[in-house]
Amino acid sequence: MMSANYISTLMLSSSLRSSITNNQAALTKASKEATTGRFADVGLELGATTGSDITLRADLSFADQLVDTNGLVSGRLDTTQNRITQLGATATSFLKDLIAARSTDGGGRIILPPASANLQDLIGALNVSYNGSYLFSGVNTQNTPITAYTAGSASKNQVDADFLATFGFSQSSASVSTITPAQMQTFLNTTFDAEFASPAWNTNWSTATDQTMQSRISTTEIADTSVSANQIGFRRLAEAYTMMADLGNANLSQDTFQVVVDKAIGLVGNAITDLATLGGGVGTVQQRVTGATEKLKTQQDILNNQIVKMEAVDPTEASVRVNTLQTQIKTALSLTSQLQQISLINYL
Repeated sequence: MMSANYISTLMLSSSLRSSITNNQAALTKASKEATTGRFADVGLELGATTGSDITLRADLSFADQLVDTNGLVSGRLDTTQNRITQLGATATSFLKDLIAARSTDGGGRIILPPASANLQDLIGALNVSYNGSYLFSGVNTQNTPITAYTAGSASKNQVDADFLATFGFSQSSASVSTITPAQMQTFLNTTFDAEFASPAWNTNWSTATDQTMQSRISTTEIADTSVSANQIGFRRLAEAYTMMADLGNANLSQDTFQVVVDKAIGLVGNAITDLATLGGGVGTVQQRVTGATEKLKTQQDILNNQIVKMEAVDPTEASVRVNTLQTQIKTALSLTSQLQQISLINYL
């Protein structure tokens, strides 16, 4: 007995629409792979080896972060090194000025302008910031490390108070000329020295911490990547500049003035050596950061190549799939259009 099979246009249209939907999804995937050169769904394609791919990508991300961090660290260290070099050059020039002024009539007046300017330059250099952080503040990177030396400041007030308590008059008094060399020597070596040592330095001058910033510069290395304003070289310069700028030197007797100058010469000479050592230490860290960054970039290349090998697709094959799917979709759309035009009315 013969039977008749019925195929409706609705069934054909539904089948074609389903085919178009599936092919469009496949086309999206194939197009992405042809464009990016990697699997659209890495986890689906790699299966059990997905874990290895995730590990490689985590290692690459960590290396990327370290390279970026090292860029910032290098910028901080470069600025720090520049300031130390600047302060060393200024100190060297001032040392010559001190030697020249020591035996010159009116030496106290001559040395006053450079001493005052150098003190302000020192404070400005130590208060430099980079990328929103103060470089010489230790770990207190959001706080200005050195207070200004101006009328009313804690540092200025304490120097004035110490001078008055020791000699019985202020630095601007005409009585300054009566200070003997022995009296000045005792003052400089005791009370005045103490102002530039802990705890007075940390109370009146500095908010910096002795502890410095540390940064991870590689997967295995951590380095000290900042310098504290509390370093002895900076304190020696501050003391020398202050004593030459604000102890009434213009009115001192020549012998007493020479005591002050000799003290300052010793401080500045030692500070120059201190800054050279400090700059050398910063330079060593700079070299470590550069070396670590170069190794990290090599590691980045290796990791990236491994990831590409795992995730890469054949671009030619992906392009062929794109073209094939586009053709199938066009054909299905054409057939759907033709089916929609079929009507029983055409046969009546």
